[in-house]
Amino acid sequence: MISSSELRSTHQSDVQSLPTMHDLPSENPLEPGLPDEFHGLQPQLLAESLTLTDYNANQIFQSFDLNLYYDPEHTGWYKRPDWFLVVGTTRLYRGVSSRSSYVIWDEMIPPAIVIEFLSPSTEGDDLGRFAAKLPGAVSKPGRPPGKFVVYEQILQVPHYIVFDETTGQLRYFRLIDGRYQEQTITSNPPSLWIPELKIGLGLWTGSYRHMNQRWLRWCDRDGNWLLTETERERGAKEWERSEKERERTEKERERTEKERERSAKEKERAEKEKLMNYLRSIGIDPNNLP
Repeated sequence: MISSSELRSTHQSDVQSLPTMHDLPSENPLEPGLPDEFHGLQPQLLAESLTLTDYNANQIFQSFDLNLYYDPEHTGWYKRPDWFLVVGTTRLYRGVSSRSSYVIWDEMIPPAIVIEFLSPSTEGDDLGRFAAKLPGAVSKPGRPPGKFVVYEQILQVPHYIVFDETTGQLRYFRLIDGRYQEQTITSNPPSLWIPELKIGLGLWTGSYRHMNQRWLRWCDRDGNWLLTETERERGAKEWERSEKERERTEKERERTEKERERSAKEKERAEKEKLMNYLRSIGIDPNNLP
């Protein structure tokens, strides 16, 4: 076994020849994607900021990195979307327990949205015929089809979204007449709108879990970012602090106004007394003035 001192020596003398995090494969050869912090944090932000006006929390199911079984003739075949949303179902499986997988022939409701985070090793599988360099996964007899084929042809997911964290490219594919057609992404910031669910998705630059970078985030029709529960609570506390500060400022203004009125009355009284003293000094009784 190589010692830590030998590793440091090797690192210092030959660091350029060592692989980086981008070169090392996944520990699971069947899952070629590279596990990283982004793949864990981004789905959490999507889950925490999701608000659907036509559905409450008990009418939706969203998950990430969960096996999605899609073929009753091949019950061992599955895909594992980076994030997906199902509407019109209960959050709990049959209203009783949390899900350990999502089995389409048992649930009967396909996802409404699937989001995949692109990496070079999964581009062909994620983008299918839309892949720029790599060919889409081709189905072979006895082998499971690629993600793109499953989402488009088998599950017929209405909205398929792919995001490349490295380049910041956001791509949106909408199912039209049984085939995915890529939709235009608006700019400033890059975003898309899903009218059926009355929700948008865009690229937000900000701090989440103490990481400041670009994130996928839900927004409303006007492009306002939807808040997480923590942000709503923080906003409520900020509003409460602001309200207390407003009340304090108002009380201070009232006190200042009363002080100004008191000073004005004191000044008026002093000037009146001065005038009366003057009249008395010249032999005029101010109380007997016509």
